[in-house]
Amino acid sequence: MARYRWPAWNTVWPILAWAVLLAWLPWWLGLPLLFALVAVLLLLQHRLAAEHMPVCRRGLRWGLPGVLFALQRALGGDAFAWGAALLGALAGYTLLAGLEAWLDRDRRGRPSSAGTVPPASAEWPELALAPIGPAAEIIELQVPLWQAATDELTDPRGGSVSFRDGTYRFADGRGIDAAGPCVGFSPAGRWLAFRAANDHGLVLWDRESNKQHRLRGWQLCGWYREQPWLARRDGDVPLALSAVLGRDDEG
Repeated sequence: MARYRWPAWNTVWPILAWAVLLAWLPWWLGLPLLFALVAVLLLLQHRLAAEHMPVCRRGLRWGLPGVLFALQRALGGDAFAWGAALLGALAGYTLLAGLEAWLDRDRRGRPSSAGTVPPASAEWPELALAPIGPAAEIIELQVPLWQAATDELTDPRGGSVSFRDGTYRFADGRGIDAAGPCVGFSPAGRWLAFRAANDHGLVLWDRESNKQHRLRGWQLCGWYREQPWLARRDGDVPLALSAVLGRDDEG
């Protein structure tokens, strides 16, 4: 975890001097100075140099406590004065947060690379607008094409598949036994899906790894990136095979 790096003293002492100055001045002199900074940020934000915008923002953040301290000093420094200062801090920083969010409105539409970690020295509006979690992905399933098994079936990977007496026989000599007469291939032919004999569940055969997955109570919804997606019943949200196998293991 990156450690927070304190800013250099050549940037800290002007901020502290600004806050002390506003705390020493009468509040009715310090408050117009803050309003002037707000006007500069609102009216001249596109004309300010890149290094001047953060200076004006820090001037508002650190100048507000100085003006509030001057206000409570003018009110007598009693409990009522401190209460008024705290109430002013609540209202002032709420308005300041809205102002900074409005100034950073153009950054919200900019795409950011996934996994980008904001630096430890980033300002709080940048941290608040930083992306959280992985990027979203829209999954569109390709509807499975079921076909009734006949004497000869066309293999998407080339050749033909024969079906006799509940056995699928491929051109490379491999075969699947105890299979039903309804079969479907994945778009590229990696997977073979069929109902087991006597309708005892769905069988998925990965031809690359030569593994079979027998799933009871699941139905094939479609293919995505050459992987099967399944659901318990019509209308349920489809799940990838990896999620289905994990859920079956838990059950």
